Amino acid sequence: MKSMPRSQHQPAPSAVGIQPLPPASFSRFACRPLLRALLGLWLAGSCVWAEDWPQWRGANRDGVWREEGILEVFPTNGLPVRWRLALGAGFSGPAVAGGRVLVMDRQPQDAPDTEVKTTWDFRDKTTGLERVLGVDEATGKILWIHAYPCKYSAAYGSGPRATPTVRGDRVYTLGTMGDLRCLAAATGQPVWQKNLVQEYGAKVPQYGFAIQPLVEGDQLILLVGGAGQAVVAFDRHTGRELWKALDAAEPGYSAPLIHTLAGQRQLIVWHGGGLAGLVPETGQLRWSVAHPTYVGLAITTPTIEGDRLAVCSQYEGALMLQFKPGVAEPEILWKASTGGAPEKEWKKAGFNTTLSTVLLRDNCLYGVSLYGEFCCLDGQNGARLWTTLAPTSGGTKPKERWCTVFMVTHRDRVIIFNELGDLILCRLSAKGYEEISRAHILDPDMASSGGGRKVIWSHPAFANRSVYARNDHEMVCVSLAAKP
Repeated sequence: MKSMPRSQHQPAPSAVGIQPLPPASFSRFACRPLLRALLGLWLAGSCVWAEDWPQWRGANRDGVWREEGILEVFPTNGLPVRWRLALGAGFSGPAVAGGRVLVMDRQPQDAPDTEVKTTWDFRDKTTGLERVLGVDEATGKILWIHAYPCKYSAAYGSGPRATPTVRGDRVYTLGTMGDLRCLAAATGQPVWQKNLVQEYGAKVPQYGFAIQPLVEGDQLILLVGGAGQAVVAFDRHTGRELWKALDAAEPGYSAPLIHTLAGQRQLIVWHGGGLAGLVPETGQLRWSVAHPTYVGLAITTPTIEGDRLAVCSQYEGALMLQFKPGVAEPEILWKASTGGAPEKEWKKAGFNTTLSTVLLRDNCLYGVSLYGEFCCLDGQNGARLWTTLAPTSGGTKPKERWCTVFMVTHRDRVIIFNELGDLILCRLSAKGYEEISRAHILDPDMASSGGGRKVIWSHPAFANRSVYARNDHEMVCVSLAAKP
C-alpha cells in the first residue's frame, strides 16, 4: 500500500481587491446623490438578516431557525437548487459560518479492495481517508480539503458522524475513530489535533465517535467515556486539557449543550448511564439522574422547554425531567415506554426514538418511533395524543425499523427533513399534524440495514434562507427564500 500524506490542503483563492476611490477631480458635491443612492441600496439589502448555522442544530443548539424572509408555502414545481457538490460518504451534517460550508466525508484509500462501504455489521473494518471540506457558501466550490488516513472499526462505517463546530476563525471536528482536530476555518490548516483512543485510552463506541464538539468560551467540550473522563474540556486554542469529570463506560452519542435550568446556567450531558448537569467552567457536578441505555444508545439531543427536559431512546422510551427553582436535582416527571420489547410495531403508549430528533413544544413532546409512527405525547403525563405516518412513509406502513426524521422549528412552524429526502413544512399541536408543503430535495442512497431500504441519516443545516443537506454522494444547497 502506498503511503498517504498526513494531510492534504487546497489553498483558498485570494480575496477580491478593493476598487480605487474616484479621482480627486470628481466633485465631492456631485458624489452626494450617488452616495445617498448607494447607501439606500445597502440599507435595503441589509434589512434581510441572515444567521449562520455554525454547529449541530444551529447557533444555540436548540434546533430553532430564526431567519426571516422564508417561504410560507413551497412552490408546486419544486424548490430552486442553488448548487450541488459531489461528496464522499458519511453522516456528518454541514455547518455554515462566515461564508463557508464545513462538512466531513470519507474517501476510499485503495479502491476497489478497500472500498468504503456502509453496513450494519458490528465491526465494519475499512480503510480510507477522513476529510474535512471547506466549501464556498455562494457557489458550492471547494475552497480547501484537510484529509488524513483512518482505518475504521465501527458499525455503519461509511464515514464521519459528527457535524463540525465553527467558532470564529477555527473549525473543530471529531472523526469516527476519535480523531479530534482544530483547523483554520479559512484554509483548513491544522492548529492542533488529538486522538481520544491514543491519549485517553477511550473505547471506540459500537457506532463510532459521534459527539458534536461544543465550544463554551475558550473551552472545547466532548464526551470521551471511561472512568473519570466521561466529559473532557480542552483549551480550544491549544488543545490542552482543562478538566475532566464523571464516569461512563459508554459515552453515548448525544450532543452536550449549555442551558439555564433551576436558575443555574449549566452544561447538560447525556451519556450511556444517565443525564447530568455540570458547572461549565469546572466540570463540577450539579445533578445527575441515572438512566442506563442499552449498548449506550443515548443519541437524541435533550430538548428543553421552560423547566422541563426530555430525551428518548430506542429501548427505554421517553423520559421527562422537571426542574424547580432553587432545587438542583430534577425530578422524573414521567417515563413513557412503549411497554414490553420495543422491536414490535404499533405500541399504544409512548414512542421509541433511535436516531431522530425529539421536540418539546407547547407542553407536547413530538418524536418518531421505530417503525415510523410520528407521535405526540402529553407533556404532563406522557400519554400519547395522536399518531401519524405522514411525515415518515407518507401514509403507508413501513416494513423496516429505525425510521428517522429531523425537526427544526421556524416561528410557529416545524420543518421536517425525513430519511427519504423530503423537506416538509408543517404545524404541530396537541390537536394533530397539519402539513403545509412538501418538496423532495435529495435522493436517499444508503442501505439502512442488510441491503434494505435507501435512507438519508444526516441532519441538514439552515442558513442564508437556504437548506443544506447531504447524502453519501453529494451535498445540495436549496433556496427557501420568499424572494430571490
